[in-house]
Amino acid sequence: MRWQYRDTVLVLCTFAFFVTYFARVAISPVVPFITDDFTISNTQIGIALSGMWIAYGLTQYPSGVLADRFGEKRIILVSVGGTAVLSFIAGIAPLFPVLFLGLVGIGGVAGLHYTVASTLLSRTYDDIGTAIGLHSLGAPAAGLIAPIASAWIGVRYGWRPAVALVVLVAVPIFVLFLWRVNPTPPRRSEERAGVGLFVSFLWRPVIVFSALVAVIAMFVINGLISFLPTFLVEFHGYSPTLAGAVFSAYFVVRGGAQIGVGAISDRFDRDSVVSGCLLSGTVGLVLFLAGPDYLVIGAAVLLFGIGNSFFAAQEPKILDSLSEGERNAGFGVFRTVYVVGGSTGSIGVGALADLVGWHRTFVVLVVLFAVSFVLVTLNRLFKKY
Repeated sequence: MRWQYRDTVLVLCTFAFFVTYFARVAISPVVPFITDDFTISNTQIGIALSGMWIAYGLTQYPSGVLADRFGEKRIILVSVGGTAVLSFIAGIAPLFPVLFLGLVGIGGVAGLHYTVASTLLSRTYDDIGTAIGLHSLGAPAAGLIAPIASAWIGVRYGWRPAVALVVLVAVPIFVLFLWRVNPTPPRRSEERAGVGLFVSFLWRPVIVFSALVAVIAMFVINGLISFLPTFLVEFHGYSPTLAGAVFSAYFVVRGGAQIGVGAISDRFDRDSVVSGCLLSGTVGLVLFLAGPDYLVIGAAVLLFGIGNSFFAAQEPKILDSLSEGERNAGFGVFRTVYVVGGSTGSIGVGALADLVGWHRTFVVLVVLFAVSFVLVTLNRLFKKY
């Protein structure tokens, strides 16, 4: 097939997503080093990580509005460049409050990318699910590389270089995006985009129901992303390096799964695909508790990675329900609600682990993921939203 400009846009959007995700997942493998250095608890670092994810969610809607006014290219460049700057600040933080602010800032600027890039791609590709699945490869690619690199650097040189590593990744991607992507014109520069518009999108049944399901599932996913290496070290006795490798394997599975999930959802009922993913994730969570055996943990990673790919079918469903002119703002509303709601998973899992231990914490996570599966299944059976 002949290479087209739209393929360049897809590849560079994927690289940009890689940068913004790299910055966020590079933190998890060095959480034990951070807590030791600053003498803080899992709850405290969980608050910081939740702050990062909440900030990521809160900028989803504004990113769409800003893209309508200034063009998608500018917003994505701000996201990649800002991620690099704030990761460097977090890496040199002398006190925990400075690190906290740096992590929240990383979340805020990183959150400017995804909604804008997805809308840009939806205008250039007919198979939205496939395009979003491919674009989303930036996350598992970062998840494959960042945990291993972060854990390796953290063990040998400390957590600070591990956190600041993203600067080396972000600079070349920023330059490539600036050079190879054409300027994108504003689309709705004169239209009001305040609380009223936000609420009007939020009250659409398909958006509010899908957001509810996504909030529950993402609470579990974000909590596990923040603490999976720590769980494997503290509960199963894995070494930090081995835990980082398992964490990376999870992202490999998720990366492969979401391409398939997105493509399948283009051809079959999207709710059926989402339901199957959530069932797989529920079983995977149960297996994480079964024991430290490598085969069991491997099966858990496989099933939970597939479960996490549900968004590759759910997000195209939202885009399908919006007109082209509504996609930046409307999709931003959906992502703001579910990412912000799901962001509390980091503090929730950290606090639960401190209070009741990892075993009971995972039981709670299994129940929550099962609830999201039941909701989608019932909706599919009764064809409500």
